[in-house]
Amino acid sequence: MAEKVPADWMGSLGPGLSALPLANLAIPGSHDSFSFWVDEESPIGADQAASVRRLARIALVKKLIKKWSVTQSLTFKEQLESGIRYFDLRVSSRADEAGEEIYFLHGLFGMKVRDGLTAINTFLRHHGREVVFLDFNHFYAMTHGHHTRLIDMLQEIFGSKLGTAEHVENVTLQSLWKKGVQVLVFYHSGLSRECAFLWPGRTMPAPWANTTSVQELLRFLESALSERSKLSTFHVSQAILTPRLHTVLRGFKAGLKDTLVHRNLPIILSWIKSQKPGIKGVNIITSDFVELVDFAEAVIGLNNLLLEDETPTAQS
Repeated sequence: MAEKVPADWMGSLGPGLSALPLANLAIPGSHDSFSFWVDEESPIGADQAASVRRLARIALVKKLIKKWSVTQSLTFKEQLESGIRYFDLRVSSRADEAGEEIYFLHGLFGMKVRDGLTAINTFLRHHGREVVFLDFNHFYAMTHGHHTRLIDMLQEIFGSKLGTAEHVENVTLQSLWKKGVQVLVFYHSGLSRECAFLWPGRTMPAPWANTTSVQELLRFLESALSERSKLSTFHVSQAILTPRLHTVLRGFKAGLKDTLVHRNLPIILSWIKSQKPGIKGVNIITSDFVELVDFAEAVIGLNNLLLEDETPTAQS
């Protein structure tokens, strides 16, 4: 059984690591982080093709979409307690509701964004040296009013914990601790220019392999890392496989976890364990179903390689 990752693992890092740029550290993240719960009774989201939305009038189709929309089993609280610090967030309004409420979305609607952010903030209140990355990278059916509501919500919930956007290479755990900052928000919208605590989406690139082949995925991840040193940004290695229509049809009853994830995660984990963090190496790594293997432990453990670089060679 994998050793439990301390809920305060960032706060426990020594000065050799906490003084390094966060972009140089290995940090575990989750893909479609909110999808541990989706509402089978909700309408099909705007992230799906019109043809899928029409088919969803058939009850069985919604059950199928749910099986392939859920990519996590752990709640936000459980993910945080297991070491996850990067969250992949996709949000939307609901056409069947009046008002400005905003929900998480992956095929079907998930929980209200406010409830998810509040759960994250509750964890941070009790773990004052932990830092999270909130990556709002997909927006659906969002008017300017919805964006304004979401930005106000972030400020209301996190307050002084929010970190102002700055040069990525200047951001270390030590610098954030001094300022009491625990939340970095990445906002893939031009509205990021209107608010100091919204980091532009370009500072958090997350290239996507879009493949069902684990070998093709690993080649893609390596290629993306080879380009990384040219950019002064954070970097997300999306260590995930993406189902195609034929994948869904073949695994109709099984769903994503049993069809793609279970059999390929050990191979992906081996690749992770062979990596090294740093400006030319891995930074944030995301996975589906983060609890299935010792994913978070393996990613966090890579940081020990950076300490080895600082160990002086013994004199003969």
